[in-house]
Amino acid sequence: MAISQRLDMRQGQSLVMTPQLQQAIKLLQLSNIELAEFVEAEIERNPLLEHGESSDRDDSDREAPERASKREELNLDDNSALNEAREAMDAPKEDLYDGGTTSDSATTANEMSGPSARTDWSQAGSGGSFSGDDYDFEGSLSSETTLHEHLHKQISMSGLSQADQLIAARLVDETDEAGYCKTDLEEVASALGADVANVEAVLEVCQGFEPVGVMARDVSECLALQLKDRDRLDPAMHALVRNLDLVAKHDIKGLCDICGVDKEDVFDMIAELRALTPRPGSAFASGTTIAVAPDVFVREMPNGMFAVELNSDTLPRVLMDKAYYAEVSALPMREREKEFISECAQNASWLIKSLDQRARTILKVASEIVRQQDAFFAHGVAHLRPLNLKQVADAIDMHESTVSRVTSNKYMGTPRGLFELKYFFSAAIPGTAGGDSHSAEAVRYRIKQLIDEEGNKVLSDDKIVEILTEFGIEIARRTVAKYRESLNIPSSVQRRRQIRASA
Repeated sequence: MAISQRLDMRQGQSLVMTPQLQQAIKLLQLSNIELAEFVEAEIERNPLLEHGESSDRDDSDREAPERASKREELNLDDNSALNEAREAMDAPKEDLYDGGTTSDSATTANEMSGPSARTDWSQAGSGGSFSGDDYDFEGSLSSETTLHEHLHKQISMSGLSQADQLIAARLVDETDEAGYCKTDLEEVASALGADVANVEAVLEVCQGFEPVGVMARDVSECLALQLKDRDRLDPAMHALVRNLDLVAKHDIKGLCDICGVDKEDVFDMIAELRALTPRPGSAFASGTTIAVAPDVFVREMPNGMFAVELNSDTLPRVLMDKAYYAEVSALPMREREKEFISECAQNASWLIKSLDQRARTILKVASEIVRQQDAFFAHGVAHLRPLNLKQVADAIDMHESTVSRVTSNKYMGTPRGLFELKYFFSAAIPGTAGGDSHSAEAVRYRIKQLIDEEGNKVLSDDKIVEILTEFGIEIARRTVAKYRESLNIPSSVQRRRQIRASA
């Protein structure tokens, strides 16, 4: 068979992801904190962009995301006012960028001043640290010591050799915020070229650091270290901390057999355990805690309806300085400079439109969620309806993937508390005799409510199934057990033991 070449023409359709479209999709799924960081980076990179937070400009100069922060009553399809605002978007030419940063040497001096302590007074500094005009007294008072900083300061006072101090520093770095060192000691030894026995010996020294119980490998070891510090780690107590699973199950008889003591002694030992701290590192500052700000607010109006508003404080206001663009464009430039200015203008315009579209999309999705779940806002979680992404997407004429991106890392502030948008989406539990289906979250709430009100008459999972069936909820026993476990509620056997133990 001869091999030959030929030219064919075919017609097909494909979706091309332009950089602008990729940017719009990226902005849609960012949280408000990530969005603010992205906009700051764009303002630094693009000379035509600037913050739109000037208080002396007219309302017509404000960007569309602030207009979108109005209530849902506004007409989302009317773009005439937005187009007019974009045409009049000339901004003052003051340079708002502040390039001043604190030097690394000053920061290091502030961190190294003062002795190790838990309170902020220890950060006021030590002798000689008050000299010089660059000393930041207010900053040293407001800074908080993290657990890692506190542990690193104790390494130099531990009496370890220089080589062992390097091992200790590595173990401290592997310690989590709760105070546990759960790393594989063999991996640490291999990485540092040390013996495993040597690493274990260094870890034993580090476990004597403050706070007591820090750098333990599990909860049992953490509690044992604290009991050892109190001189209370006798054989019976040691057996107790090694069988914490029985303590959680309130298996008093099993604990009596293992510890070799009577029931009264077991209760006293459990009381001692409750006085200990299972998270010794929780008293120190955390470097990863991020406050969650709602993206939208929901409030009830006098007529019983619910108003949905965007949180304008979390929306970055960005303006394109058209006057500066016109001034620069009129100057004689080389071809490369013209391309750069033109690209900056195009990117600035597209960023403003993307922020506008993002704000409107979030408002539209949140408004539909409130419309679908109005019974929840009026009567509580027991009235939460089953809802999925497709229902919302069909109602607002969008794709499911778009709704999924909008509900990712977005939060809604309501009279009933702060909820992630994904909270309002839950599976459907069928109703009995072909009745209305129920939200899985609402069923989970009913199970918790029944157990909270059971008193001394403990309800088994089978009994809960019977009660839910009377409410018109068709549910299997294994589903009840799964929901109960997700709520961290013990089984009926364990709850009976708790009642007998407290009697």
